[in-house]
Amino acid sequence: MTSTDQPVDELVAEAVGRVLGAPAGGLEFAVDGAASALAASVERWPAVSRALLAFAERSVDRCWAAGWRPADLVRVARRELGPAQVALAVDLIAAESRRHPAAALDRRWHEQLRELEAEPWWPSDEVFLAEFAARHRLDRFALATAALELLRTWALLPPVQPVGPAPGRSVPRAGAPRGDEPRMLGRIRALLAKAESTGFPEEAEALTAKAQELMARHSIDEALLSAAGGPAADDPAAVRIGVDNPYEGPKTMLLDAVAAANRCRVVWAKEFGFCTVIGFDADLDAVELLYTSLLVQATAAMNRAGSRKHKDGAARTKAFRQSFLVAYGARIRERLAEATERATEDAAAGRPADGGTGTGADGAADGAAGTLPVVPDGGLLPVLAARAEAVDDAVGRMFPKLVSQRVRVSDGEGWVEGRAAADRASLHRGSGRIER
Repeated sequence: MTSTDQPVDELVAEAVGRVLGAPAGGLEFAVDGAASALAASVERWPAVSRALLAFAERSVDRCWAAGWRPADLVRVARRELGPAQVALAVDLIAAESRRHPAAALDRRWHEQLRELEAEPWWPSDEVFLAEFAARHRLDRFALATAALELLRTWALLPPVQPVGPAPGRSVPRAGAPRGDEPRMLGRIRALLAKAESTGFPEEAEALTAKAQELMARHSIDEALLSAAGGPAADDPAAVRIGVDNPYEGPKTMLLDAVAAANRCRVVWAKEFGFCTVIGFDADLDAVELLYTSLLVQATAAMNRAGSRKHKDGAARTKAFRQSFLVAYGARIRERLAEATERATEDAAAGRPADGGTGTGADGAADGAAGTLPVVPDGGLLPVLAARAEAVDDAVGRMFPKLVSQRVRVSDGEGWVEGRAAADRASLHRGSGRIER
């Protein structure tokens, strides 16, 4: 049977199978041949488009079953392939998402789809490839090549530890928001967005401080509500945060510093360019937001310091920048530990995080239903210690075999300047919480 007579579904499956089964040494030849078969006929291109989308949906679904999430698959494409495959990855994820009702997706899954802008934009599956090629200025052969390379990359991914329910395989936890992020998180995100957009450093610092204050009180309130058996009662969860080169080791140390201050644990999967952060939902939200903010600050400070010369006139090196970031993370760890101790003392004494008003950024009282949760008779520390123990137990179940890795510091001047930059970073007495 010739390729012209072959059903298109079989043609696509055979082309992908040829690429998946190709040895490394013959991969280029296999991709070229398979792409040529898919792109050979302009008349059959709409049918190829429909069949390829259907095949990709099944491939993406297998990735969900293996523990991967939307942001993970796009990150893999970005690390290993090119811009065309990254754009195609987003669209194939959007195509697969059509199979699931909104209620079948947990909150963080919704957030990833929204951040990726993974929404079907094409009028029909038959025109998807043609429309995509026009958008990205690709011919049929180039697009078929990109699709085959992406599908091969995803197919070779091993199973990973799940960090939440996969669509269609389990139901999001009762009580967890399914479509919208928590109201408090939205307020924090809005404050940080304003801080990033203002041109006045004093205003940015005030906005960031208020956001961090809200994070601290929200986390402690959630712990108290959970201990009381209220609607916030839950178990540890997990998220993945991308940590890429350059300087992935020091960036991971910074993430670990933020996580430790928020009763979370970090497990680094270096080969995949991400860290798994384990903790309670409110703490995971805070870690994601605070780490992103501090990484931006650290990178900007490193670039400013790296643009200058050493004292001997020599240009600053990679060793300087790595040492800078290691020192930055170490000093941030110390500052967060100090801040969390003060925040815990305030909460245990019933003092509001904002200095006595008991209100948040918009004037509404923090906590559930406009009230501050009551510290139990046994005190706040046992409640927080129990949550830290629950997180440790979850890490042990998810990752029974862990090893530690050291990051080397080889530039003393970079270390000194990194600690100095960390001292200048925008933190506030309410920015952290409990150190494990």
